[in-house]
Amino acid sequence: MSSENLNLAVIVGSVREGRFGPVVADWFVRQARRYGHFTVDLIDLADVPLPLELPAVPPAMQPDMERPAGMAALTRRIADADAIVVVTPDYNRSFPASLKAAIDWHHAEWAAKPIGFVGYSGASGGLLAIEQLRQVFGELHAHTVRDYVSFPRYYLLFGEDGEPIEPEEPARAAELMLDQLRWWGSVLHDARRDRPYAAVGR
Repeated sequence: MSSENLNLAVIVGSVREGRFGPVVADWFVRQARRYGHFTVDLIDLADVPLPLELPAVPPAMQPDMERPAGMAALTRRIADADAIVVVTPDYNRSFPASLKAAIDWHHAEWAAKPIGFVGYSGASGGLLAIEQLRQVFGELHAHTVRDYVSFPRYYLLFGEDGEPIEPEEPARAAELMLDQLRWWGSVLHDARRDRPYAAVGR
Protein backbone atom coordinates (compact mmCIF):
# COMPACT_ATOMS: atom_id res chain seq x y z
CA MET A 1 0.00 0.00 0.00
CA SER A 2 2.87 2.36 -0.78
CA SER A 3 0.59 4.99 -2.32
CA GLU A 4 -1.95 5.04 0.51
CA ASN A 5 -1.77 6.61 3.94
CA LEU A 6 -1.61 4.29 6.93
CA ASN A 7 -3.99 4.79 9.83
CA LEU A 8 -1.99 5.85 12.89
CA ALA A 9 -3.69 5.87 16.29
CA VAL A 10 -2.00 8.03 18.95
CA ILE A 11 -3.21 7.07 22.43
CA VAL A 12 -2.94 9.40 25.43
CA GLY A 13 -2.44 6.90 28.25
CA SER A 14 -2.81 9.07 31.36
CA VAL A 15 -6.15 10.29 32.68
CA ARG A 16 -4.78 11.88 35.85
CA GLU A 17 -6.00 15.37 36.78
CA GLY A 18 -3.44 17.97 35.70
CA ARG A 19 -1.70 15.49 33.39
CA PHE A 20 0.86 16.68 30.85
CA GLY A 21 0.08 13.93 28.37
CA PRO A 22 -2.11 15.98 25.99
CA VAL A 23 0.70 18.50 25.50
CA VAL A 24 3.14 15.74 24.52
CA ALA A 25 0.53 13.97 22.38
CA ASP A 26 -0.45 17.14 20.52
CA TRP A 27 3.22 17.81 19.76
CA PHE A 28 3.68 14.28 18.42
CA VAL A 29 0.53 14.48 16.31
CA ARG A 30 1.94 17.61 14.67
CA GLN A 31 5.15 15.72 13.92
CA ALA A 32 3.25 12.80 12.42
CA ARG A 33 1.10 15.02 10.22
CA ARG A 34 4.15 16.94 9.04
CA TYR A 35 5.87 13.64 8.26
CA GLY A 36 3.01 12.55 6.00
CA HIS A 37 2.11 8.98 4.99
CA PHE A 38 -0.28 8.66 7.96
CA THR A 39 -3.88 9.56 8.70
CA VAL A 40 -3.63 10.40 12.39
CA ASP A 41 -6.33 9.60 14.95
CA LEU A 42 -5.74 11.07 18.44
CA ILE A 43 -7.37 8.94 21.14
CA ASP A 44 -7.57 10.38 24.67
CA LEU A 45 -8.43 7.71 27.23
CA ALA A 46 -9.84 10.43 29.49
CA ASP A 47 -12.79 10.53 27.06
CA VAL A 48 -13.50 6.79 27.28
CA PRO A 49 -15.24 4.88 30.10
CA LEU A 50 -12.72 2.22 31.09
CA PRO A 51 -13.86 -0.09 33.90
CA LEU A 52 -10.96 -1.69 35.74
CA GLU A 53 -13.06 -4.81 36.39
CA LEU A 54 -12.62 -7.23 33.52
CA PRO A 55 -15.14 -9.95 32.65
CA ALA A 56 -14.69 -13.44 34.07
CA VAL A 57 -13.86 -14.72 30.58
CA PRO A 58 -11.15 -12.44 29.16
CA PRO A 59 -11.37 -10.82 25.69
CA ALA A 60 -8.74 -13.24 24.38
CA MET A 61 -11.21 -16.10 24.89
CA GLN A 62 -14.27 -14.38 23.41
CA PRO A 63 -13.43 -12.44 20.23
CA ASP A 64 -17.02 -11.22 19.76
CA MET A 65 -17.57 -10.16 23.36
CA GLU A 66 -19.76 -7.18 24.16
CA ARG A 67 -17.86 -4.42 25.89
CA PRO A 68 -19.29 -1.76 28.21
CA ALA A 69 -21.42 0.96 26.67
CA GLY A 70 -19.27 3.80 25.38
CA MET A 71 -16.27 1.63 24.51
CA ALA A 72 -17.39 0.70 20.99
CA ALA A 73 -15.71 3.70 19.37
CA LEU A 74 -12.40 2.96 21.09
CA THR A 75 -12.53 -0.67 19.97
CA ARG A 76 -13.27 0.35 16.38
CA ARG A 77 -10.50 2.95 16.32
CA ILE A 78 -7.90 0.49 17.61
CA ALA A 79 -9.09 -2.14 15.15
CA ASP A 80 -8.87 0.34 12.26
CA ALA A 81 -5.30 1.37 13.10
CA ASP A 82 -2.39 0.13 11.00
CA ALA A 83 0.10 1.46 13.55
CA ILE A 84 -0.20 2.76 17.11
CA VAL A 85 1.78 5.20 19.24
CA VAL A 86 1.28 5.17 23.00
CA VAL A 87 2.02 8.40 24.87
CA THR A 88 2.76 7.48 28.48
CA PRO A 89 4.33 8.73 31.70
CA ASP A 90 5.64 6.36 34.30
CA TYR A 91 3.90 6.38 37.65
CA ASN A 92 5.69 4.56 40.46
CA ARG A 93 8.00 2.85 37.95
CA SER A 94 5.15 1.62 35.73
CA PHE A 95 2.48 2.82 33.32
CA PRO A 96 -1.00 4.16 34.21
CA ALA A 97 -3.86 1.86 35.19
CA SER A 98 -6.04 3.55 32.57
CA LEU A 99 -3.68 2.38 29.85
CA LYS A 100 -3.59 -1.18 31.20
CA ALA A 101 -7.39 -1.22 31.24
CA ALA A 102 -7.57 -0.08 27.62
CA ILE A 103 -5.07 -2.78 26.64
CA ASP A 104 -6.74 -5.57 28.60
CA TRP A 105 -10.26 -4.84 27.34
CA HIS A 106 -8.96 -5.68 23.86
CA HIS A 107 -6.88 -8.45 22.38
CA ALA A 108 -7.04 -9.25 18.66
CA GLU A 109 -7.22 -5.52 17.89
CA TRP A 110 -3.51 -5.18 18.78
CA ALA A 111 -2.24 -8.26 16.97
CA ALA A 112 0.21 -8.02 14.05
CA LYS A 113 0.48 -4.24 14.32
CA PRO A 114 3.51 -2.05 15.09
CA ILE A 115 3.53 -0.07 18.32
CA GLY A 116 5.70 2.97 19.07
CA PHE A 117 6.13 4.94 22.28
CA VAL A 118 6.47 8.54 23.39
CA GLY A 119 7.42 8.69 27.05
CA TYR A 120 7.66 11.51 29.56
CA SER A 121 8.35 11.65 33.30
CA GLY A 122 10.49 13.35 35.89
CA ALA A 123 13.65 11.25 35.68
CA SER A 124 13.40 8.35 33.23
CA GLY A 125 11.46 10.06 30.47
CA GLY A 126 8.90 7.27 30.56
CA LEU A 127 11.43 4.52 29.84
CA LEU A 128 10.37 2.45 32.85
CA ALA A 129 6.82 2.36 31.50
CA ILE A 130 7.95 1.74 27.93
CA GLU A 131 10.04 -1.31 28.84
CA GLN A 132 7.10 -2.87 30.65
CA LEU A 133 4.73 -2.07 27.79
CA ARG A 134 7.03 -3.86 25.35
CA GLN A 135 6.44 -7.07 27.29
CA VAL A 136 2.69 -6.51 27.50
CA PHE A 137 2.28 -5.84 23.78
CA GLY A 138 4.53 -8.78 22.91
CA GLU A 139 2.08 -11.02 24.75
CA LEU A 140 -0.67 -9.61 22.52
CA HIS A 141 1.22 -10.46 19.30
CA ALA A 142 2.02 -6.83 18.53
CA HIS A 143 5.44 -5.67 17.30
CA THR A 144 7.06 -2.81 19.23
CA VAL A 145 9.51 -0.79 17.15
CA ARG A 146 13.01 -0.26 18.48
CA ASP A 147 13.20 3.53 18.63
CA TYR A 148 11.10 5.84 20.77
CA VAL A 149 10.76 9.45 21.87
CA SER A 150 11.55 10.35 25.48
CA PHE A 151 11.16 13.54 27.52
CA PRO A 152 12.93 13.30 30.90
CA ARG A 153 12.10 16.27 33.13
CA TYR A 154 9.48 17.22 30.59
CA TYR A 155 8.44 20.26 32.62
CA LEU A 156 11.76 21.88 31.71
CA LEU A 157 11.63 20.94 28.04
CA PHE A 158 8.39 22.51 26.78
CA GLY A 159 7.50 26.16 26.42
CA GLU A 160 4.13 27.72 27.15
CA ASP A 161 3.23 27.30 23.47
CA GLY A 162 3.36 23.49 23.82
CA GLU A 163 6.51 23.20 21.69
CA PRO A 164 9.86 21.83 22.88
CA ILE A 165 12.28 24.60 23.75
CA GLU A 166 14.98 22.75 21.82
CA PRO A 167 12.95 20.93 19.14
CA GLU A 168 15.63 19.41 16.90
CA GLU A 169 16.49 16.27 18.89
CA PRO A 170 12.93 15.16 19.71
CA ALA A 171 11.87 15.90 16.13
CA ARG A 172 14.66 13.64 14.83
CA ALA A 173 13.66 10.91 17.28
CA ALA A 174 10.02 11.19 16.18
CA GLU A 175 10.97 10.97 12.50
CA LEU A 176 13.10 7.87 13.10
CA MET A 177 10.27 6.16 14.95
CA LEU A 178 7.78 7.15 12.26
CA ASP A 179 10.09 5.67 9.60
CA GLN A 180 9.97 2.35 11.45
CA LEU A 181 6.21 2.52 12.00
CA ARG A 182 5.66 3.27 8.33
CA TRP A 183 7.77 0.29 7.21
CA TRP A 184 6.29 -2.19 9.66
CA GLY A 185 2.82 -0.74 9.27
CA SER A 186 2.87 -1.20 5.49
CA VAL A 187 4.29 -4.71 5.63
CA LEU A 188 1.90 -5.91 8.34
CA HIS A 189 -1.12 -4.20 6.73
CA ASP A 190 -0.52 -6.17 3.53
CA ALA A 191 0.20 -9.37 5.46
CA ARG A 192 -3.06 -9.11 7.45
CA ARG A 193 -4.95 -8.47 4.21
CA ASP A 194 -3.40 -11.37 2.29
CA ARG A 195 -3.08 -13.86 5.12
CA PRO A 196 -5.17 -12.99 8.19
CA TYR A 197 -3.25 -13.43 11.42
CA ALA A 198 -4.68 -16.49 13.14
CA ALA A 199 -2.25 -17.13 15.99
CA VAL A 200 -4.03 -14.95 18.60
CA GLY A 201 -5.03 -16.95 21.66
CA ARG A 202 -2.90 -19.97 20.82
